[in-house]
Amino acid sequence: MSLPRRALVTAAGALAAALVLAGCGSGATDAAAGLAPAGGTVAPNGTVVNLSPNQNRVTTPKVDAIAALVPEEIRRRGTLKVVDSLGTTPPLDFHATDDTTVIGVEPDIAYLLGNVLGLEVQIDSGSWENIFVGLDSGKYDVGVSNITVTEARKEKYDFATYRLDNLGFEAKKGSGLKVTGPADLAGRSVGVSSGTNQEKLLISWSEENVKAGRKPIDIKYFQGTEFYLALSSGRIDAYVGPNPSLSFHVAQTGETEIVGTYSGGGKDVQGKIAAATKKDNGLVQALNQALNELIRNGTYGQVLKRWGLEAEAVRTSELNPPGLPKQPA
Repeated sequence: MSLPRRALVTAAGALAAALVLAGCGSGATDAAAGLAPAGGTVAPNGTVVNLSPNQNRVTTPKVDAIAALVPEEIRRRGTLKVVDSLGTTPPLDFHATDDTTVIGVEPDIAYLLGNVLGLEVQIDSGSWENIFVGLDSGKYDVGVSNITVTEARKEKYDFATYRLDNLGFEAKKGSGLKVTGPADLAGRSVGVSSGTNQEKLLISWSEENVKAGRKPIDIKYFQGTEFYLALSSGRIDAYVGPNPSLSFHVAQTGETEIVGTYSGGGKDVQGKIAAATKKDNGLVQALNQALNELIRNGTYGQVLKRWGLEAEAVRTSELNPPGLPKQPA
């Protein structure tokens, strides 16, 4: 799909406005709904993104040998119950122009998994904490929601990886800021969302700065996309969050830039994003082999390119790889 230059700019501007105005519960829905059904915006790689509910998703055939690995209860049911987040984070998961359909790289991966396993995919959106509550209770079979593998989570969940977990630092264009480590943010005001791995990173960096005789990081908390306004007004020097969403925002506005990236697993471990299941429920092996089939047949690469995330591709899906280390007691 292609758009005239003026239409493309208008669409991009509308989505940018949606991202700025969206709260943590409503997502980018109201402004996005104002776009024409055929509207689009641009991903970081310049690809025009389809924002309509008619996604024309990448598909792939069922693989019987892999489908046979699915636990019998799920095979009999014929559905794969997937939990995603609230649909507020382009290009991971966000609402289409109908204000209802959740689109993005995470739903696309989930539907491809269903293709290989011969299962109908049912996606339910939930708050971050309810993703894990739902997996624990058996309400959901798998979480596909930008979930980072951590050593603590591996005690309760199994993981099949499908993307690198990289954090991004977004700042106003022309700020001159470059972030490679703790010293670059000493004395700086930096925004973050609480309860996230990136918050843990900032806290550890601030403590490291103090130990080295540098100023601590002035950490500011934002639970929604209001941090965009804080960046533009200069109330914060930078914001740290998932690199895909920040890069997507940069592509829309042209007013900010990514001034550094860092592994979501910290300095010693490359962070990995994975499909998560309740530990030992028998599904993760099927998911792992399905993901490797998607990588092998090229549909995985097509999906990542569709959302401008080629740089975060993995060469193979791993089962329960080393994760973000536990925090000291």
